[in-house]
This record gives sequence, C-alpha cells and structure tokens, in this order.
Amino acid sequence: MIISSQVKEALANGEGVVALESTVITHGLPYPHNLSTARSLEQKVRSSGSHPATIALFDGKIHVGLDDEKLEILASSKNAVKVSTRDIAKTLIKKEVGGTTVASTMKIAHAAGISVFATGGIGGVHRGADQTFDISADLQELSKTPVCVVCSGVKSILDIPKTVEYLETHSVNCVVYGQENVFPSFFTRKSNSRAQFNTERLEDIVQLMKTSKSLGLPYGTILACPIPEKYAADGDVIQRAINQAVQEAIEQNIASQNVTPFILARVNELTEGASMATNIALLENNASIAGRLAAKMNDRRPITVSQTYSSSSTPKKPRVVSVKQKHEFNFRRSFTFLFSIRPLNPFRRQSLKQYRRV
Repeated sequence: MIISSQVKEALANGEGVVALESTVITHGLPYPHNLSTARSLEQKVRSSGSHPATIALFDGKIHVGLDDEKLEILASSKNAVKVSTRDIAKTLIKKEVGGTTVASTMKIAHAAGISVFATGGIGGVHRGADQTFDISADLQELSKTPVCVVCSGVKSILDIPKTVEYLETHSVNCVVYGQENVFPSFFTRKSNSRAQFNTERLEDIVQLMKTSKSLGLPYGTILACPIPEKYAADGDVIQRAINQAVQEAIEQNIASQNVTPFILARVNELTEGASMATNIALLENNASIAGRLAAKMNDRRPITVSQTYSSSSTPKKPRVVSVKQKHEFNFRRSFTFLFSIRPLNPFRRQSLKQYRRV
C-alpha cells in the first residue's frame, strides 16, 4: 500500500482526511467529465477543511491519495477494471488499473486509518434479487467496517426498501442529514423509506461514531445526504428512464458488476444528460459535507488511555500515546488482519496471538 505524503502527514498530525472512491472515475462518468469531476471532488474536500485521499490500484499497488498524473491515467484508461473487495488481490496480481467500489474503498480506507468516505450512492439489493440473489458487496462491507460513508442514499436503480431493511438487519447506522427523516433516492430527495434517525448537526455523527468505537461496535455508518433542491431531478422522468434501462439490461442478459454501469449510462442517454449533471452535483455536495465532518472529527489533543482503579489502589498516571503512534499501530494491525492471505496454520495462529499481546 502506498499512501501519498500529503495524506500520510495529515493522518500523522490528526487532521481530517476524506477517502474518495475511483469507480465513479473509471466506470461512472465518461471522459473528460470524469477527470474534471475527480479534481472538483478533491477541491471540495480541501475547501471544507480536510485532505482528499482518492483510492485506486496501479501496477500491483494500492494507492491512497493520487497526484494529478495518476488521476489522468485513471480517467483516460480504456482497460480499467471495477474492483470490489474480492477483486483486490486479483487486480494486484495482474497489475491492472483498478477503480475501487464503495466496498473496497471502505476496506482500504479503514486499513489506512481513514474513517470518513464520500461517494455518490451506495450499492444495494437489486430489483428482482429474490430470483437473482444480486446484492451489492457494499452492504456486507458496511456491516463489518467502521467507516462513515457520506452519500445520497442508495442508487435509485435498486430496490431501496429492501436495501434499507438489509442495512437494519446487519446493524448499520443509517442517518439522514437534514430536517426530515426520509431516506434520499440518489437523483431525488425522497424515497418511501425512513432511516434510523435524522440530524442537522454533524457533531451528532461525530459523537455517534466515537460512541460506537468506544463500545467496540464494528459496524459502518451511512450519512445519507439529500441532493440540494435546486439540483434534484424530476422524479417521474428519472423513474421512467430507470424502468426502461432495467428492462433493457434484463433483455440483454447484463448481470453482476456490469448492471449498475450499464443502467446509469443508459439513464443518462434517456434523460439527455440531465442525470449526469445531477450525479455530479450530488457528488460535489457529499464531498463538501464529508470534508466538514472529517474536520470536526479532528482532535489534536494527545489520546489518553483510560485505566480502571480499585478503591484500594493508588491511581497511576495514564499512559499518553501520540496520534501519530496510535495511527502507526492501527495501520500495522489493520493491514495485517485485513490483507493477510496466508493460511492460519498452528504456528501462524501462535504468531498472531503474540502480535495481539504487543
């Protein structure tokens, strides 16, 4: 894993960092709109007081934080592959250019010590999943990786009610950022589903994440941000386009990872570009909110390790660990356990036990 010097320094100093996915660059938007959008998202994060960390795979390495040259390569590549969590190892071995999905971006961000991630919309339960069992790996990752995903809800081409139910079953925190507790529908501000709760204060999200961490809860958090009213698409127009695109995907036997890119591209064609403009607007809005959230989570004070004292003992001075030391330890631990692929033979199990005691 290669972490850029800017991201590494920001993490070491306890400054806000926002992870950005790269599938939107490789598969979500056409060139050159994808490149200009990637640059715009990074600038939105910077303007909000945090540091952007676009994640992608190049030449057998995971990159966290890209320079402009790599953004250009990513945006213009004709052979880039879509990389979910299961595809990370394969893409590294084959040294392919890879755009990371929500699932793989969460996994890598957590391993790098980044807890806030901005995207457009998460994957979910596909329509007709009762027959196809097509459910996005994003949902599984959200159920086991403690990262806050700032998004505009579930992509409206999916089955939103079933996705919300799935998230509830798997204990994923699901919060709407706004005045109403109505789960957004990606292109439009409202769906027929509700979230866990809603808030207009990012401080509530910071407290939610810190409390979850203190309790040892491993679940992710969704901060669902309705697209600003002036950019919201005409719901009826979008829905008709989606229905037609979904039917075409079925007729053409398009399945698995190819479904979402096909439908989004087709919806953009059917709406004569209106859906792409809306998509870019919500991406930029989410990046700004994520930047503010990450900045609020920044705590430059030393981290005090709490201790429990008995009434008969003399309290000892708490051990103080710097943010940099804590990050370096968490990175080593996360990378070891998240990306280790060697079988756990008896000798290795003993080694891991010793590592945990360090």
